[in-house]
Amino acid sequence: MVLENLQPASGSTKNVKRVGRGQGSGMGKTATRGNKGQKSRSGYKIKRGFEGGQQPIQKRLPKIGFFSRVAKPYSINVDKIKQVAELEEITLDSIKAVFKLSRSVTKVKLIGTAAKDLASKIKDENVTTTGK
Repeated sequence: MVLENLQPASGSTKNVKRVGRGQGSGMGKTATRGNKGQKSRSGYKIKRGFEGGQQPIQKRLPKIGFFSRVAKPYSINVDKIKQVAELEEITLDSIKAVFKLSRSVTKVKLIGTAAKDLASKIKDENVTTTGK
């Protein structure tokens, strides 16, 4: 085995297709692109969702839904739920102890006529009232 005798295994390499190099090559004139049209031009690139000039489906269908990334607080009416109004210190954990809340709730807003009086009892920044 000598360096000058080395060659790739049979069938592992293929000849490069040289397009647009004259009629004799069999790939001249249109250079394997067919005749005329947008796809035969240089720089052609189909845009995502393009349907040949017809209005694309994403534009024909109505826009639906919106998901706000700003977390909305869970509202609790203290006029209806007296247990929250009777707490000595109002924090998110103390509210969860007396009122069933899901784990995903991170902010609570106390509403109702008695909510303004509870502002002094709040010791958590995640709990707010309607009154100041």
